[in-house]
Amino acid sequence: MVQPTKYIWMDGELISWDQAQVHVLNYTMHYGLGAFEGIRSYEVGTNEGAIFRLSDHSERLVESMTICNLKMPYTADEIDKAVMQTFRANGLSEGYARPLAFVGSGAMGLFAYNNPIHLCVAVWSWGAYLGEEGMNRGVRCCVSSFTRLGGAGVLAKGKIPGHYVNAILAKEEAVRNGYDEALMVNHEGYVVEGTGENLFLVRDGEILTPPLQADILGGVTRDSIIHFAHDMGIPVRACLFGRDSLYLADEIFLTGTAAEVTPVREVDGRVIGRGAPGPVTRKMQECFQSVVRAENDKYSNWLTRYQVEG
Repeated sequence: MVQPTKYIWMDGELISWDQAQVHVLNYTMHYGLGAFEGIRSYEVGTNEGAIFRLSDHSERLVESMTICNLKMPYTADEIDKAVMQTFRANGLSEGYARPLAFVGSGAMGLFAYNNPIHLCVAVWSWGAYLGEEGMNRGVRCCVSSFTRLGGAGVLAKGKIPGHYVNAILAKEEAVRNGYDEALMVNHEGYVVEGTGENLFLVRDGEILTPPLQADILGGVTRDSIIHFAHDMGIPVRACLFGRDSLYLADEIFLTGTAAEVTPVREVDGRVIGRGAPGPVTRKMQECFQSVVRAENDKYSNWLTRYQVEG
């Protein structure tokens, strides 16, 4: 359950949480056309937060709107400032931000490109997306019966609200059947993603991850992990693999802004490795936390720091 904060940024001004309302004929609510981002900030000192890779998220939000042929009324720099302003206004040195660009009310039907475009930013406190136990012990996953949307019919590089119905149904199926998360295959049967995370497996000391050409979202955290691995001298290969490769993996982990770096201890009833987070996964978790907590100067340019009132 999201705990309300005091302010939401809406179209250039801060308004109270309860005032942030839209009309029931809001176009994005009906048709799913728009774009959103998920961004995390981490406490790095007394009354000081650091937003992780803020500019990368803001730029992707603008790109997602371009993919939809929608004109974003704000630049990436202006989105950066809006996110920082919203964290500050709510006194949050650590939390999650959700910028959402949406099409407002006006025309209905499948062509309403003259409707106004709005941007809002909400922030709130959010712990481990797949649970603290999952972060520490690993989560249990199943391969979903729902195929990951892809191919010519989907704009996979954008974070578009309507695309996530597919992932929501896969997640519901997994939870209903007693799992923590679902892993999704593409139309060719290759495993490509979680419902809201990128996928990595480790075999014989090498990290494997599905390639961007497999209609996956180019995750910001995914990109960070690849950088960390290269700097540690751990080989990384982008390639396609089936579910049998998951069963035989030494380690599996999921990455995302919400999920951060989450180990997987079981897939479809098969224990992965020794049934606990493996050494490569632990290295990635530790490196990630050291970076976002401003304890690793090598990646300090990925942090946008700000002060909040005590």
